[in-house]
Formats: sequence, structure tokens, C-alpha cells
Amino acid sequence: MSEATIFVVEDEPSFVEALTLGLTREGFTVESAADGAEALARFDEVAPDLVLLDVMLPKVSGIDVCRQLRKRTQVPIIMVTAKGAEIDTVVGLEVGADDYVTKPYRLRELVARIRAALRRAPSGADATLVGSEGIEVDGVQLDPAQHLVRVDGEELTLPLKEFELLHLLLENAGRVLPRDTLIDRVWGHDYVGDTKTLDVHIKRLRGKIEVDPSAPRRITTIRGLGYKFTRLPR
Repeated sequence: MSEATIFVVEDEPSFVEALTLGLTREGFTVESAADGAEALARFDEVAPDLVLLDVMLPKVSGIDVCRQLRKRTQVPIIMVTAKGAEIDTVVGLEVGADDYVTKPYRLRELVARIRAALRRAPSGADATLVGSEGIEVDGVQLDPAQHLVRVDGEELTLPLKEFELLHLLLENAGRVLPRDTLIDRVWGHDYVGDTKTLDVHIKRLRGKIEVDPSAPRRITTIRGLGYKFTRLPR
């Protein structure tokens, strides 16, 4: 963990300097890029263990960088957003970010989130963090060994967190899973963000596996408690 490489994508030199100093003191190796185009061009060369990605970047926005990276890697991405920019936070999570922090942030909090994300990350580009038994519930098939999901016979590609969340829901089909349980199992008991991350991932999953995401029948909300995968009536 101490040798992990953090790729800081940030266009403000003062932030880069402070982050490089602080993260190096915590034992990380730090590489940086000053704009989105440079980040995409250098990603394979840097081969980071985690990307700390500012939303507001020259040339290619952080949102677009995140979207493009998610097509080729499951490396954890933490988005950095401006204070009060809720739309940036939601969009960042929707395109595949694992977590977010808001400027100004405390280094201690940032390091805690980085370490938690690294603990949850797969050990290689194609690794999975779940068991090997396949699951099928009402037309939704999930194969952990191949990181494969099919819905009514159509194959889907899911980012790691969506995959883990769906796996947990399918394993417990018919049971209500409290929000805290879902967050603990998918993001880790030391997750320090808010529950918005869970809600956004549920929304993204519904958009992919529900016939009508606005009236979900598979992943249902149990108000005041959490979510469950509901078996469809026959």
C-alpha cells in the first residue's frame, strides 16, 4: 500500500505542490498531469493505482476523462469538485467515479479515502473481488469469475462498484438490505463519504437492468430502510 502511485490530475500548481508534498509524506508515489488531455495520454505510462481527478480541467474536462478511463480500466478514481457543485458530484459518480471530495478538503480526510479506495481495488486490471459462483435471478445472470452480467440474455459491462452492488443484491434477492449494510459491504466500513454515492450507483444499475428505470421492479426502494432485489411476479 505504501508504494501505491497516485495520479493527481489538477491544473492549479499550488494544489499539485501541496498534494505532492502531503501524499509523499504519507508514503505514496505521486505523478501529475495539468490537463485532461495530458492525463489520458500519460495514463498507461504512469500506470497509477488511483487517480485523483479534478472536475474542472483545461482541454478535456474531468468528467470526460473519467468517462474515457472507465472504458479501459477499473483503477479507482476519486473526483475533486468545487464546494457546493452538486451537479459535478452526481455526474462524476454517474460516469464511473468511485468517490469524490470537495474543495477545500483536509489532507487527513483525503488520505483516508485514498487508502480505503486502494483496499477495495482489484489487484489487477481484470481481477474481481467476489467469489466464483454464478447467480441467476429472474433473467439477471452474474458470473463473478468472468466479471460478466447478462440481463434477459443481453450482455452488459458494469464498472466494479456497480458489479459488486448488483452481486450483493442478487445474493440476497427478496431480502431488504439496509443502506449502511450496502455501503459497508461495497465501499468498506471505513468509508467516510455520504450516502449519495449509493443512490447514484443504484440509479445507474436501474438504468441498465430495468425495463422502465423510472418505475423499477427489480431493484426496489424500501423507504426508511434500504433496497432489495425483488423477484418478478410470474
